[in-house]
Amino acid sequence: MPRKNLHIATFGCQMNDRDSEIMAQLLADDYQTTDDPGKADTVIVNTCSIRAKAEQKAFSLLGALRKYKKIKPEMVIVASGCVAQQDGRKIFSRMNHVDLVIGPQSIYRLPELLKQTKEKRKKTTSTEFIKSFTIPPFLPTIKNGLPHKRFVTIMQGCNNYCTYCIVPYVRGREISRAAEDIVAEVRHLVDHGIKEITLLGQNVNSYGNDQKGKLPNFAELLRQVAVIKGVERLRFTTSNPKDLSDELIDCFVDLDNLCSHFHLPVQSGSNQVLKRMNRKYSIESYLERVEKLRRARPDIALTTDMIVGFPGESDDDFAVTMNLLETVRFHASFSFIYSSRPPARSCEFTDTITDEIKSRRLACYQARQKEITMERHQEYVGRIMEVMVEGESRNRDGQWCGRTTTNHIVNFNSPERLAPGRMLEVKITEACFNSLRAVRVVD
Repeated sequence: MPRKNLHIATFGCQMNDRDSEIMAQLLADDYQTTDDPGKADTVIVNTCSIRAKAEQKAFSLLGALRKYKKIKPEMVIVASGCVAQQDGRKIFSRMNHVDLVIGPQSIYRLPELLKQTKEKRKKTTSTEFIKSFTIPPFLPTIKNGLPHKRFVTIMQGCNNYCTYCIVPYVRGREISRAAEDIVAEVRHLVDHGIKEITLLGQNVNSYGNDQKGKLPNFAELLRQVAVIKGVERLRFTTSNPKDLSDELIDCFVDLDNLCSHFHLPVQSGSNQVLKRMNRKYSIESYLERVEKLRRARPDIALTTDMIVGFPGESDDDFAVTMNLLETVRFHASFSFIYSSRPPARSCEFTDTITDEIKSRRLACYQARQKEITMERHQEYVGRIMEVMVEGESRNRDGQWCGRTTTNHIVNFNSPERLAPGRMLEVKITEACFNSLRAVRVVD
């Protein structure tokens, strides 16, 4: 029988990207993916509610799917992810053409839930958090996804309850995956030609804390994965600074295939703001961690997240945030204006900042970060660096792109076709804001 068509649209973070991969892999025996939702038999909109804009985009797409449903009534439309978890059956009253609503814990039940929805011809939801839930053993198919690198989920949920964040409410409490299942998945991937692995979780540093004595800590897990034959590059995301241990920092000394890049979200440069955010670390302790990381791996590239305009943020608070940027000189920042996201606790804070001030501060921060990013990129000019080939450049003008261990995209010419995952050396010739340019070093 010919396979049906599946379209998945994904919004939000890398966890959502990986969840979409898992759903596609779970359905791979019966479905082939299509970029055209109009040709799909099943459409999944994997939603994000961390910021208002992502939620609005997801609902806009769900609304646009109504026209396809009218033409093809047998099409099954699925809302998954954080908005689905948050709104549950309320989505049906807003979008009556949606057939199935599932939260992040339920993605592994997708084939069963789709079958149930079709057979009963009844709208279905699966958004409950189950205390006994464990991430099931999962060996992905290799039919979909990039041929040289993959995400591997090591945990779900978060216990931190930062006051601005809804992750604990939409993804639940921290649940660490069995170490043997993680190792088995990585071995399965490298046996099928995957060369770069990114370990994924809301806060990977706290891996194993929910099952102390039964699971290794994150540094120990990292070492178990690093020694698997075929893992040429190893990355992880995301980390909370409060859980960054010396043992993990030591991994950057000992593990050659652990990439020289660390994404360490700070969110603010002000201790007063960090306390109201419930981040549980100080700027002094953050800077001490940065110093240790740079001693352990001098070439490490540091990136961060920054929230501007958190309730109560004064001019002085923003000034010390700018001072932190000058001190650390991040290679890049993902910076955002604070937005209120119920049911996060900060929604109750009354000392809000005006949109005008928030926009002005964000523009100031981003302008200086852009300058620092260019200055950082200039430091690479003249260096010979190893890149892992990603594929042809977007312009397809004889140029190829690769990624350095520091997570920088490099564009370079090559007279021959290059397979994704191939490692080669290039000499950096020019710094751009979003990438580097280089010439290939021929052996």
